[in-house]
Amino acid sequence: MLPTPSPDALVHSQRVVKHLQEQIQHAGGWISFAHYMEAALYAPGLGYYAAGATKLGAAGDFVTAPEMTPLFGRTLARAIAPVLQQTGGDVLELGAGSGRLAVDVLGELEQIDALPARYSILEVSADLRARQQETVARDRPHLADRVHWLDALPEHFSGVILGNEVLDALPVELVHWTESGPMVRGVVTDGERFAWQDRPISDPVLRTRADALNLAPGYVSEINLAADGLIASLAQSLDHGLILMIDYGFGESEYYHPQRHMGTLRAHYRHHALDDPFYFPGLCDLTAHVDFSAVARAGKAAGLDLTGYTSQANFLLNAGLTELLMQISPSDAAAYLPQANAVQRLVSPAEMGDLFKAMAFSRGNTAPLAAFTRGDRSHNL
Repeated sequence: MLPTPSPDALVHSQRVVKHLQEQIQHAGGWISFAHYMEAALYAPGLGYYAAGATKLGAAGDFVTAPEMTPLFGRTLARAIAPVLQQTGGDVLELGAGSGRLAVDVLGELEQIDALPARYSILEVSADLRARQQETVARDRPHLADRVHWLDALPEHFSGVILGNEVLDALPVELVHWTESGPMVRGVVTDGERFAWQDRPISDPVLRTRADALNLAPGYVSEINLAADGLIASLAQSLDHGLILMIDYGFGESEYYHPQRHMGTLRAHYRHHALDDPFYFPGLCDLTAHVDFSAVARAGKAAGLDLTGYTSQANFLLNAGLTELLMQISPSDAAAYLPQANAVQRLVSPAEMGDLFKAMAFSRGNTAPLAAFTRGDRSHNL
């Protein structure tokens, strides 16, 4: 049984529904699902990430790795420290959530004497930006002057760009492969409810991608052109250093496996995963898994070097996650057991360990991360 939204939440969702219906009407009665998803998530003051509802943690709709344990951020800090020292650069985090990852990374970099001069955060949500500022001021007040919030990517950047669960939140195109070829799936409305409607693909880039996949009639899945655009933008900004993305997804052959014929698109509401992306718009997160083969191609096309691709478990274990856990005495059960349980979730193949992947790109003779030394899967892309 799904939790019932509060009266205020229902009113907010009704405002989002009205906005989406107006978008459809202004577009002539049909919008692509990517348009729908972008508006549902990011419409100013209305979208899921642009309004004030709690999103992360037990009271929200999902829990990310930094919310589970500070050991995640501390391990990432140790992984990227050599790049910061080599480049003399800074950290730029994309979509920093509650700010938990930032304070954990900063704290560990301070401990190992590898603090950058600046830790920048690019955050599109005013609500989340305010929460991040509160988190930094509360947990790292002496480092707060190093943390800066950006409205756009810098023209030139050296150091490390971090993105944890960023790619999965980008708007995706839905494609339905039919007997007559691939069709783009869009959204229509009768004034009350939303419904699907397929149309011929007019975007030549989307058409080329869909034709190349050549999937069986009846197959429905996602193509994330926005991810290509983001990687290209990051590549344009990066002068010297590393881009590290961590997210859930697969390589192309697994992403478009015959058994995954209904795609990976999901709505997340109060820790429930739903197949209906039209469920209470504005109250649900909408996500799709990441096609890491496409991300790798986008990075290479933008002139970046792919320097690693592996499971989250391999990445974290190679980077010293268990060594950090061992610094907590098992005899202190109250301190040790919650962290040990969180580590188990991060690395277990049955939990996040294999579904989540880490991918890194570099530019400018940047040394590869030791976290990719064992279990690199780049050859599977």
